[in-house]
Amino acid sequence: MNTGKTARQVPETLDGRGFNKTITLHEGFLDTLPKSWTFDRLKDVVSLRNEKSSEASEAEDYLELEDLESGTGRILNRQNTLEVESAVTLFKKGDVLFGKLRPYLEKYYLAKFDGKCTGEILAFNPEKVSGNFLRYCIGSRWFIERCNTLAYGAKMPRVNWTTQLAYFNIPLPPPTEQERIAAFLDASCAAIDAAVAAKQRQIETLDSIVHATLHKAFANDEWPQERIKDVAVKIGSGVTPEGGAANYLNEGIPLLRSQNIHFDGLHLDDVAFISEETHAEMSNSQIKPRDVLLNITGASIGRCTYVPKDFGAGNVNQHVCFIRGNHQIDYRFLSSFLSSPIGQGQVLSSFTGASRQGLSHIELGLISVPLPSIDVQRTIIADSERRMLQQKQIRRNMESQITTLTAFRKSLIHECVTGQRRISESDLKKVKAYG
Repeated sequence: MNTGKTARQVPETLDGRGFNKTITLHEGFLDTLPKSWTFDRLKDVVSLRNEKSSEASEAEDYLELEDLESGTGRILNRQNTLEVESAVTLFKKGDVLFGKLRPYLEKYYLAKFDGKCTGEILAFNPEKVSGNFLRYCIGSRWFIERCNTLAYGAKMPRVNWTTQLAYFNIPLPPPTEQERIAAFLDASCAAIDAAVAAKQRQIETLDSIVHATLHKAFANDEWPQERIKDVAVKIGSGVTPEGGAANYLNEGIPLLRSQNIHFDGLHLDDVAFISEETHAEMSNSQIKPRDVLLNITGASIGRCTYVPKDFGAGNVNQHVCFIRGNHQIDYRFLSSFLSSPIGQGQVLSSFTGASRQGLSHIELGLISVPLPSIDVQRTIIADSERRMLQQKQIRRNMESQITTLTAFRKSLIHECVTGQRRISESDLKKVKAYG
């Protein structure tokens, strides 16, 4: 057991500004560190970069929070500061960056260049700790969980350096072991990331197969074509209820919005509810089972699904259109066609011009749909749904494998930086040979 240092009493803030109680920022693993390890407060092993600049520059050396990839320690993009209105923080190559806003997003980076960053990113200059080892400490499960516990602000939670992060106790192996652990994690995480990337490419290939399957299902020049308005009993959309989101309820009649409409069905984890009185007032936008739903505005325009047969009363807002087909067209056939590359091409080509507010009912009604016999439609849907179910299961398995790999990566980092897993030179040679 490590007895080099004891837990320190430090001031904690509930709101990140004023002191109101004292706790101990002492993780349990610190009491069982390897004998050669010690620990110290973050402020005693790093210094915080405070140098600011207001000078605009074309150099692409500036990082916003969005430029840091969540959970990987990598950057996605570099920007210039020509349109940045506030002062930015200067950092140096070798500094460890950490996003203090919404710490649950796990945004951190070991700087490979001298640059600038938003004030929502803290830049740590490692003085008594390896920067690469510190990078993994800051990205480890215990560090992020501690930040999430202390973060203040309901809508924009963040952590504070002076009163919170500065007092985090950081495990400190001997310098040579820090470097060995970091090198081991570099190689291990690179291998895991490569496996994840391979799985993601497989999912992209599967998506291409799905698109090809849907295209083939509807690419028949011998079928007659009809306009949607000629096979629909009703085409309609809703409005935002008076008072907007402030009057949404925790239960009642579902009000379906664009975020609820997806190609794989209705996503009801973020559904809004309205009262029965409001639902009755919105009589023109009441939906029924078997209605086809289509997003007609915004970035999700074209996303399409249908109302299941067992769905009760419901309504839609102005961002969602519903199509109620007549006896000539099966609702699943219409939904699948509008979701196919052929249907999507028509939907998106009908929506032109950056200033347009959305796809109108008139434009939607003019879209052509193939119309084989109802029996042929149902045969096509049965075959398509069978194929799609198989592909969905394959995709689900791939996504599960990615989740497992990501969880293993986080566990490996946590175990290595907390001393629960010791890394020898032999371990390092093996992982490098494997990579």
